Amino acid sequence: MSESNILSPGPQTNDGSKKMLIAMVGIGVVCALLIVFSYEGTFGRIEKLKAEALEQAVFKVLPGITKTGIFELTPDGKFIPSDGKDRTKTLVYAGYDDQNSLKGIAIEASGQGYADILKVLYGYDPATQTIVGFYVLESKETPGLGDKIEKDENFLANFNGLSVALSEDFTTVINKVVPVKFGTKINPWEVEGITGATISSRAIGNIIGESTETIIPMIYQQQESFKSVPKPATK
Repeated sequence: MSESNILSPGPQTNDGSKKMLIAMVGIGVVCALLIVFSYEGTFGRIEKLKAEALEQAVFKVLPGITKTGIFELTPDGKFIPSDGKDRTKTLVYAGYDDQNSLKGIAIEASGQGYADILKVLYGYDPATQTIVGFYVLESKETPGLGDKIEKDENFLANFNGLSVALSEDFTTVINKVVPVKFGTKINPWEVEGITGATISSRAIGNIIGESTETIIPMIYQQQESFKSVPKPATK
């Protein structure tokens, strides 16, 4: 057998590798395009479902309301009516009864939990200067343990009249909301934790404490901004 015959398979092998490489690249491009098209095709639907879920949560954290209105915080610290579409802005949700009387404000907050970022919504009643409701919007806490923050009735009871009373000049929360161990709560601004879900429940107390300390004085001082139901209001 000649030397040329022995070496002849080389170019054929290279051609086969090139074809395989081209095929793999082509498949990768197609998959990437499918992911992009799927994302773009479902993004609007996903955002709509999130908005609907958020609206339902507002009704849960503000007892007795029948309609809501969205407000955004401007760079100069003023609350104005908003369509709520720009989620990069600080948004709050005012709740009203059938007589269009303001019943409270729903506020989003977030912070580090045990597994990931926790996103919550809580209701604030300026008339009583208390938190009147609480709801977990997003959580990846451990099923059966950390997710007790969504289900444990004793824990949820923390947010039925949680004090965020303000100083005489309405500029600061007198007693910052803080988490405490289960069975040790003695003050109305304390969030009693859950046995077996200490980190998650403590995280909620800290999230509420940080959020209320910043935004509650601003909302209280601008109550008149929320008195009228913005148009169009959601029902």
